[in-house]
Parts: sequence; structure tokens; C-alpha cells
Amino acid sequence: MDCTQPTNDPPAQSATPQKRPHLLRRLYYWVLHWAHTPYGGIALFLLAFTESSFFPIPPDPLLMALAMGNRRKAFRYATLCSVASILGGLLGFVIGYFLMNLVGRPIIDFYNAQDVFNKVVAQLEEGINLYVFVAAFTPIPYKVFTIAAGVVAESQDANVWTFLVGFTLASAVGRAGRFFLVAALLYWFGEAARRFIDKYFEWLALACGALLVAGFFVVKYAMGK
Repeated sequence: MDCTQPTNDPPAQSATPQKRPHLLRRLYYWVLHWAHTPYGGIALFLLAFTESSFFPIPPDPLLMALAMGNRRKAFRYATLCSVASILGGLLGFVIGYFLMNLVGRPIIDFYNAQDVFNKVVAQLEEGINLYVFVAAFTPIPYKVFTIAAGVVAESQDANVWTFLVGFTLASAVGRAGRFFLVAALLYWFGEAARRFIDKYFEWLALACGALLVAGFFVVKYAMGK
């Protein structure tokens, strides 16, 4: 009997199999592909809009991908991202002002940020515009501040439109400053930035995650003192 007859077993793998890209790098390449589709701008707008009130993923990676894919449109994408994020911040404000119990509270509970939210509300009562600007420009969770601002506005006797103008200006300066800084760096150093990100992406992703965690710690501890 021939002992070498074929079987249904899968073929043996090569002694040196090709290493599959890391999950973060695969996601990075997936995000980059939007820069070469007609839906990149729409995706950026929706991501920036929703991140300002409830969505957990910031728009910066997609903005970077689109700007690297077409450096001539870097500032156009930054404008789109800024406008969408400011509008999303206004949605967060409306949620806090009108729909806190129905919508706002479930969002805060989803992020398990009840204590942080209460501290933010207390701090915003002292100087809302400064804190909103800082949250808009830095990795501090902006969505917590947009919803909290609506809660503070609803609890005060001040004119809501005057309150909203200050909030919008602080958001606009912070968000636009952040996104246009990203666009400017990629516009002037596009290819170098692309090579750097390709080479050190995992480290950069860890650094971004660390900054986001640090932002939560700043809100939870530093502002609570």
C-alpha cells in the first residue's frame, strides 16, 4: 500500500512564513485608503462631528491620512474637520442643555465617566471658555466638556445665546488650532512625515493612547483639586 497517497490535510506552511501586519498597522492602512476614494471628505466630516459629542475615535488619524494622500488639500481637510467638530460640539451642548437625562447621561455612563463629568461641571461654572478651549486643543476628552457646558448653561440664569457664543468661540479656536497645526505639519513635511509614521507607527499609536489616558487623568485629578 502506498503510504504517500494524497490527503485532505492543508499544505505545510513555509519555513519562513510572511509576518502578518500588526492590527494597528492594518487599521492605519485601511484609514489611509480613504484618501484615495471620493468618500474621504464625507468620512472625515462624520467622524469629526460625532467625536465631539459621543463617538470615541478622534478624527486626527483620518485627517492625517487624507492630508498625506493629497497635500494640496491639507488645509481644506483641516477646515472641513474643524467645521464638523465645532458643529458636533454644538450638538454636545444641546444634549447637555435639553437632553441630559435622556441622551447625555447614557453617554457619560457608557464611558464610565460620572465622577469626571461632575468635576468638569463644577470647573466649568468657574471658567467655561478657558476649559473648553483646552479640551478642544488637547487630548482631554472634548465630548465630556461639550455636554457639561450645556448642563452648566441650563443651570445658570445667564442668557443662553451669550453663553453659547463664548462656548462656540472657545471651541472654534481650540479645534481649528489643533487641526490646522496637523495640516500645516503634513503640508510642509508630508513625505518625511509619511516615512516617519510608516516606520514608527506602533510607537506613535501607543503615544497617542498614552496622551488620551493622560487627558482623562488631568480631568479626574488635576481639575478636581
